Amino acid sequence: MAKRIEELIDRMTLEEKVSLLAGTDFSHTAGIERLGIPAIKVTDGPHGDRTADEDNPGQTIPATCFPTGSALAATWNPDLIRRVGIALGKETRARGCAVLLGPCVNIHRSPLGGRNFESYSEDPYLSSEITLAYVRGVQSQGVGACVKHFALNNSEYQRMTISSDADERTMREIYFPSFEKAVKEAGAWAVMCSYNKVNGTHASENQWLLTDVLKKEWGFQGLVMSDWFATHSTVPAANSSLDLEMPGPPRFFGEELLKAVRRGDVEERIINDKVRRILGLLYKTGAFEKKHAAAKKITDVPEHRKLALEATGEAIVLLKNENNVLPLDAQFIRSIAVIGPNAAEARIEGGGSSEVKPFYTVSPLEGLWARCPDGVKITCELGCTNNIFTLPLNPSSLAPDKNSRKPGLSGEYFTNNELKGKPAAKQVDTAFHLRWFREMSPVPGLKADIRSVRWTGLFKAKERGVHTFGLVSSGKARIYVNNTLLCDTSDSPPSDEFGIRQEITGKITLEAKKAYPITIEFRSDTSARPTMRSIRVGCNPPLPSNLIERAIMAAAGSDAAIVFAGLTEEYESEGFDRETMDLPNTQIDLIKKVAEANPNTIVVLNNGSPLSMEDWIGSVRAVVEAWYPGQECGNAIAGVLFGDINPSGKLPDTFPQRLEDNPAFDNYPGENGRVRYEEGIFVGYRHYDIKNVDPMFPFGHGLSYTNFEYSRIRATPKVAKPGGNVEVSIDIKNTGKRRGKEVVQLYIRDVESKLLRPPKELKGFQKIELSPGETRTATFILNEETLSFYDTESGKWTAEPGEFEIIIGSSSRDIRARATLTLRV
Repeated sequence: MAKRIEELIDRMTLEEKVSLLAGTDFSHTAGIERLGIPAIKVTDGPHGDRTADEDNPGQTIPATCFPTGSALAATWNPDLIRRVGIALGKETRARGCAVLLGPCVNIHRSPLGGRNFESYSEDPYLSSEITLAYVRGVQSQGVGACVKHFALNNSEYQRMTISSDADERTMREIYFPSFEKAVKEAGAWAVMCSYNKVNGTHASENQWLLTDVLKKEWGFQGLVMSDWFATHSTVPAANSSLDLEMPGPPRFFGEELLKAVRRGDVEERIINDKVRRILGLLYKTGAFEKKHAAAKKITDVPEHRKLALEATGEAIVLLKNENNVLPLDAQFIRSIAVIGPNAAEARIEGGGSSEVKPFYTVSPLEGLWARCPDGVKITCELGCTNNIFTLPLNPSSLAPDKNSRKPGLSGEYFTNNELKGKPAAKQVDTAFHLRWFREMSPVPGLKADIRSVRWTGLFKAKERGVHTFGLVSSGKARIYVNNTLLCDTSDSPPSDEFGIRQEITGKITLEAKKAYPITIEFRSDTSARPTMRSIRVGCNPPLPSNLIERAIMAAAGSDAAIVFAGLTEEYESEGFDRETMDLPNTQIDLIKKVAEANPNTIVVLNNGSPLSMEDWIGSVRAVVEAWYPGQECGNAIAGVLFGDINPSGKLPDTFPQRLEDNPAFDNYPGENGRVRYEEGIFVGYRHYDIKNVDPMFPFGHGLSYTNFEYSRIRATPKVAKPGGNVEVSIDIKNTGKRRGKEVVQLYIRDVESKLLRPPKELKGFQKIELSPGETRTATFILNEETLSFYDTESGKWTAEPGEFEIIIGSSSRDIRARATLTLRV
């Protein structure tokens, strides 16, 4: 391979070399037909393949939707994650793609981080082990994993411009380990730069980050690509080891880079190194052998459905189970009230570029219907709404004209901003949540710059009452219903980086079963240049005024009440951070009132990162953390509620009692263009331990329907020397009546150190499955690396001689055994 790459480089012109260093469009790299160098396609991840459907712009090809990142980490099961990676690799290949843009491995610094759900944990060791398994799984299928976002991309606030300022020890100990393990142990084929600056310099042109650490120190041989539109310069980025600008066409690396090389600002040897890495990726992915041709028909894979259910089942965390109210006993439960805004809807993922279009979803209500024995009555009540924006416009309520039986509206697409002249295209549309980049078209096969759109047809009201229409648009948009202007974004505030404004709403009273003329207009914004053009149209139908009273009545008349609460992609998404750690007030009120009506109230949560619960947790019997669980949402939740699945998930994050308790509170989200990581290495449970703050639920917490006993901790030898290993073992016995899995967690404490260290640091874990009465031994290997901290004075990892405490527990606060070892020089 190396010889062939050098031969190709020797045959290339400078123009051809530079042409390879930027994408040609949103998802393709460049090729060189003269030399037989193919282009490859990349696709978003990380919890499912999000390949664009080239026949239907703005849509994606269906794929298996696995649990999101924080849920996968909650499994604490690297072997399971490796198998998920294998499945993702297979699906990526089937869709003709060579690189999966994942995993996302940024540490959860604050509970409010908008993309926390995409990444794994507050802890670098847990995150590293999950990352390692994921990358190995994906790349075993000849698909490159692109580890992202390097580095310090821990929030969405001002993410394009903000400088994340952290000292080197903090970066080395907390924020770099997942990337380092992916590179040095998993051999990741690609790394993606983050949008933000790192200590004042954009990540994509940060020489210390990309050249000194990533390529030289860690020996990374793969490709460094920018996040989309995260390249900010030509010469600094090229000289600082950025290899590929994405997406295309290039803004900085095309003609501008060619000019820079000719001026002597960038040496051709640097260009050759970038080309060498790109060609290496092509060889590794089998692109030269055309191993990534898209399958003619993409079908649902039964094995992946089973794997998605298994992963979701292991991710679910049982947070509270007072008086063993769970699992539900089907022999005694004759009626269940299923309540809440997340009951009849499958809340499977957060928002943004990671959103996967699954082949199917299973809501909690559907899962319970399928699982409940005959004779069990299920009553479902909404209780309250959970949508920030109006609900997506339902195509079944639309018709292009009075004679049509097909749903949708007639769309006319124009290449001008004035909706004038002959349309460039006409089609009937059923989706009215569209985003397209300026260089792309929302119409299949149309190579035109679409600047305005008009949709016309009929809106069929299904029930009488006030209908609320909503409009979000990057440009000037309007909605007319029954010839009445309801929404107009012409005077809305300026767009954000995605071209999104706040929603404008309008209300109108309509009669049931009557069709009304509707017109929707969109004109692109000429006063600004947003990254993408977008429009979202929604409509809330009339709802009963007594939602919560109906929920209370259902709860009071049932043996058990299950409230499905939590968040949605409107609360947790790429592009913005959460404003609060609380549930919406309407949900808090609903939980309290349902609990008053039924003492056997269970709360099931959908969310990607911690929620505060102090206002209501004392009033309910059980709390189940279901995360954003992917397509098998309802089946896995029903399995846990009825005991078909014994919960074994453990929290990958600390759940604080109050937002003010979290370590980043005083330095989040930033000000004056900078966010200071002044909490340093004391992230997550490290902070709660050293400050002696009690969390709502500690890192690593998770209950089971059985019990586990820890005994006989051993450390051999008890005195270790540099370069040697220490074997730590402990016996775990299932003392309960059900088969179950326990996550045995090993932490270390440096008893005396020249630098301040956390009271405990996770350094090992094992997930062990045991039958009732069975005992197994968990074994861990500690070494000098395990005991080390990063010493900025010497510029290296250091394990000081002295005493260390070995701490083993079922969570970071549920400690079951301790031992000591001594390191001697």
